[in-house]
Amino acid sequence: MILEPPSPAGMRRDYAERGAFLETDLAADWTGQFTDWFAEAADFGLPEPNAMIVATAGRSGRPSARTVLLKDYDVRGFVFFTNYASRKGAELAENPYASLVFPWFSMHRQVIVTGAVERVSRAETEAYFGSRPRGSQLGAWASPQSRVLPDRAAVEAGLAAAIDRFGDGPVPAPPHWGGLRVLPETVEFWQGRSNRLHDRLRYRRTDDGVWVVERLAP
Repeated sequence: MILEPPSPAGMRRDYAERGAFLETDLAADWTGQFTDWFAEAADFGLPEPNAMIVATAGRSGRPSARTVLLKDYDVRGFVFFTNYASRKGAELAENPYASLVFPWFSMHRQVIVTGAVERVSRAETEAYFGSRPRGSQLGAWASPQSRVLPDRAAVEAGLAAAIDRFGDGPVPAPPHWGGLRVLPETVEFWQGRSNRLHDRLRYRRTDDGVWVVERLAP
Protein backbone atom coordinates (compact mmCIF):
# COMPACT_ATOMS: atom_id res chain seq x y z
CA MET A 1 0.00 0.00 0.00
CA ILE A 2 1.36 3.41 -1.01
CA LEU A 3 0.50 6.13 1.47
CA GLU A 4 -0.74 9.49 0.20
CA PRO A 5 1.67 12.16 1.46
CA PRO A 6 0.25 15.13 3.35
CA SER A 7 0.20 18.55 1.75
CA PRO A 8 3.15 20.60 3.06
CA ALA A 9 1.11 23.80 2.63
CA GLY A 10 -1.57 22.44 4.92
CA MET A 11 0.76 21.50 7.77
CA ARG A 12 0.29 24.36 10.22
CA ARG A 13 1.14 24.71 13.87
CA ASP A 14 0.55 27.62 16.20
CA TYR A 15 3.49 28.79 18.31
CA ALA A 16 1.65 30.55 21.12
CA GLU A 17 2.55 28.27 24.05
CA ARG A 18 5.91 29.77 25.11
CA GLY A 19 4.66 33.35 25.23
CA ALA A 20 6.62 36.53 24.65
CA PHE A 21 10.39 36.81 24.25
CA LEU A 22 11.33 40.41 24.98
CA GLU A 23 14.50 42.48 25.14
CA THR A 24 14.22 42.46 28.94
CA ASP A 25 14.50 38.65 28.85
CA LEU A 26 17.93 38.71 27.20
CA ALA A 27 21.23 37.97 28.91
CA ALA A 28 23.89 40.66 28.85
CA ASP A 29 25.69 39.03 25.91
CA TRP A 30 25.09 36.36 23.28
CA THR A 31 27.25 33.84 25.14
CA GLY A 32 25.08 34.02 28.23
CA GLN A 33 21.88 33.85 26.21
CA PHE A 34 23.07 30.85 24.23
CA THR A 35 24.14 29.12 27.44
CA ASP A 36 20.67 29.67 28.92
CA TRP A 37 18.82 28.37 25.86
CA PHE A 38 21.24 25.48 25.31
CA ALA A 39 20.75 24.35 28.91
CA GLU A 40 16.98 24.60 28.50
CA ALA A 41 17.13 22.58 25.27
CA ALA A 42 19.09 19.82 27.02
CA ASP A 43 16.74 19.85 30.00
CA PHE A 44 13.75 19.73 27.63
CA GLY A 45 15.04 16.40 26.38
CA LEU A 46 15.76 17.36 22.79
CA PRO A 47 17.84 14.69 21.04
CA GLU A 48 21.28 16.13 20.30
CA PRO A 49 20.58 19.80 21.02
CA ASN A 50 24.17 20.42 19.86
CA ALA A 51 23.19 19.41 16.30
CA MET A 52 23.43 22.43 14.02
CA ILE A 53 23.09 23.08 10.32
CA VAL A 54 26.31 24.48 8.85
CA ALA A 55 25.88 26.42 5.62
CA THR A 56 28.89 27.30 3.47
CA ALA A 57 29.62 28.50 -0.05
CA GLY A 58 32.79 28.20 -2.07
CA ARG A 59 34.30 30.51 -4.65
CA SER A 60 31.36 29.90 -7.00
CA GLY A 61 28.89 31.24 -4.46
CA ARG A 62 26.72 28.12 -4.63
CA PRO A 63 25.67 27.22 -1.08
CA SER A 64 25.71 23.83 0.57
CA ALA A 65 24.48 22.79 4.00
CA ARG A 66 24.69 19.80 6.32
CA THR A 67 24.13 18.88 9.96
CA VAL A 68 27.22 18.90 12.19
CA LEU A 69 27.62 18.55 15.96
CA LEU A 70 28.78 21.52 18.02
CA LYS A 71 31.71 20.45 20.19
CA ASP A 72 32.57 23.61 22.10
CA TYR A 73 31.70 27.28 22.38
CA ASP A 74 32.90 30.31 24.33
CA VAL A 75 33.18 34.06 23.81
CA ARG A 76 35.36 33.41 20.75
CA GLY A 77 32.72 31.39 18.91
CA PHE A 78 31.35 27.96 18.01
CA VAL A 79 33.64 24.99 17.33
CA PHE A 80 33.10 21.87 15.24
CA PHE A 81 35.51 19.33 13.74
CA THR A 82 35.77 17.94 10.24
CA ASN A 83 37.97 16.62 7.47
CA TYR A 84 39.51 19.76 5.99
CA ALA A 85 39.33 18.15 2.52
CA SER A 86 35.55 17.59 2.81
CA ARG A 87 33.17 19.77 0.84
CA LYS A 88 32.59 22.15 3.74
CA GLY A 89 36.30 22.25 4.51
CA ALA A 90 37.17 23.04 0.89
CA GLU A 91 34.46 25.69 0.61
CA LEU A 92 35.56 27.35 3.84
CA ALA A 93 39.15 27.43 2.58
CA GLU A 94 37.90 29.37 -0.47
CA ASN A 95 35.34 31.52 1.35
CA PRO A 96 35.88 31.52 5.14
CA TYR A 97 32.36 32.51 6.22
CA ALA A 98 29.51 30.35 7.46
CA SER A 99 26.05 30.37 8.93
CA LEU A 100 24.86 28.04 11.69
CA VAL A 101 21.30 27.13 12.61
CA PHE A 102 20.30 25.31 15.79
CA PRO A 103 16.78 24.04 14.90
CA TRP A 104 15.09 23.38 18.23
CA PHE A 105 11.68 22.72 16.65
CA SER A 106 9.97 21.12 19.64
CA MET A 107 10.68 24.22 21.72
CA HIS A 108 9.59 26.60 18.95
CA ARG A 109 13.07 28.10 19.00
CA GLN A 110 16.08 28.42 16.79
CA VAL A 111 19.45 30.16 17.03
CA ILE A 112 21.06 31.54 13.88
CA VAL A 113 24.73 32.51 13.73
CA THR A 114 26.75 34.19 10.99
CA GLY A 115 30.44 34.94 10.97
CA ALA A 116 33.93 34.35 9.70
CA VAL A 117 35.58 30.98 10.20
CA GLU A 118 39.10 30.10 11.32
CA ARG A 119 40.91 26.89 12.19
CA VAL A 120 41.43 26.14 15.86
CA SER A 121 44.96 25.50 17.09
CA ARG A 122 46.50 22.11 16.46
CA ALA A 123 46.70 21.63 20.23
CA GLU A 124 42.91 22.06 20.48
CA THR A 125 42.37 19.60 17.65
CA GLU A 126 44.65 16.99 19.19
CA ALA A 127 43.07 17.40 22.64
CA TYR A 128 39.58 16.83 21.24
CA PHE A 129 40.67 14.01 18.93
CA GLY A 130 42.19 12.21 21.91
CA SER A 131 38.81 12.27 23.66
CA ARG A 132 36.99 10.55 20.78
CA PRO A 133 36.07 6.85 20.83
CA ARG A 134 38.66 4.74 19.04
CA GLY A 135 36.19 3.84 16.31
CA SER A 136 35.67 7.51 15.53
CA GLN A 137 39.42 8.09 15.51
CA LEU A 138 39.90 5.28 13.00
CA GLY A 139 36.97 6.58 10.96
CA ALA A 140 38.71 9.93 10.53
CA TRP A 141 41.59 8.11 8.81
CA ALA A 142 39.34 5.71 6.91
CA SER A 143 37.01 8.12 5.15
CA PRO A 144 37.96 10.53 2.33
CA GLN A 145 34.95 12.59 3.31
CA SER A 146 32.72 13.95 0.52
CA ARG A 147 34.56 12.04 -2.23
CA VAL A 148 32.67 9.78 -4.64
CA LEU A 149 33.06 6.08 -3.76
CA PRO A 150 32.21 3.03 -5.90
CA ASP A 151 30.33 1.25 -3.11
CA ARG A 152 30.07 0.59 0.64
CA ALA A 153 32.92 -1.89 0.39
CA ALA A 154 35.29 1.04 -0.19
CA VAL A 155 34.36 2.42 3.23
CA GLU A 156 34.95 -0.93 4.90
CA ALA A 157 38.29 -1.28 3.10
CA GLY A 158 39.35 2.14 4.36
CA LEU A 159 38.50 1.16 7.92
CA ALA A 160 40.37 -2.13 7.59
CA ALA A 161 43.44 -0.27 6.33
CA ALA A 162 43.30 2.13 9.28
CA ILE A 163 43.00 -0.75 11.75
CA ASP A 164 45.94 -2.49 10.12
CA ARG A 165 47.99 0.71 10.15
CA PHE A 166 47.59 1.52 13.83
CA GLY A 167 47.06 -1.92 15.33
CA ASP A 168 46.60 -1.65 19.09
CA GLY A 169 48.60 1.56 19.32
CA PRO A 170 47.39 5.14 19.70
CA VAL A 171 45.60 6.80 16.80
CA PRO A 172 46.86 10.34 16.16
CA ALA A 173 44.77 13.10 14.66
CA PRO A 174 45.10 13.05 10.86
CA PRO A 175 46.86 16.12 9.43
CA HIS A 176 43.84 16.72 7.17
CA TRP A 177 41.39 16.72 10.09
CA GLY A 178 40.72 19.37 12.69
CA GLY A 179 38.58 22.03 14.28
CA LEU A 180 36.91 25.10 12.83
CA ARG A 181 35.64 28.03 14.85
CA VAL A 182 32.82 30.28 13.65
CA LEU A 183 33.52 33.79 14.97
CA PRO A 184 30.08 35.33 15.46
CA GLU A 185 29.20 38.61 13.81
CA THR A 186 25.49 38.08 14.46
CA VAL A 187 23.67 35.69 16.81
CA GLU A 188 19.90 35.66 16.44
CA PHE A 189 17.53 34.11 18.97
CA TRP A 190 14.19 33.22 17.37
CA GLN A 191 11.11 32.19 19.32
CA GLY A 192 7.82 31.26 17.70
CA ARG A 193 4.69 33.27 18.40
CA SER A 194 1.09 33.04 17.25
CA ASN A 195 0.01 34.23 13.79
CA ARG A 196 3.62 33.89 12.59
CA LEU A 197 4.50 37.13 14.41
CA HIS A 198 7.58 35.57 15.96
CA ASP A 199 10.08 37.23 18.30
CA ARG A 200 13.53 37.67 16.75
CA LEU A 201 16.23 39.29 18.86
CA ARG A 202 19.72 39.60 17.43
CA TYR A 203 23.09 40.44 18.92
CA ARG A 204 25.21 42.14 16.23
CA ARG A 205 28.86 43.12 16.44
CA THR A 206 29.44 46.54 14.89
CA ASP A 207 32.52 47.49 12.87
CA ASP A 208 34.13 48.96 16.00
CA GLY A 209 33.59 45.73 17.95
CA VAL A 210 30.64 46.83 20.06
CA TRP A 211 27.73 44.41 20.41
CA VAL A 212 24.23 45.83 19.96
CA VAL A 213 20.83 44.18 20.31
CA GLU A 214 18.26 44.53 17.52
CA ARG A 215 14.71 43.30 17.07
CA LEU A 216 14.00 41.93 13.60
CA ALA A 217 10.62 41.84 11.93
CA PRO A 218 9.13 38.32 11.91
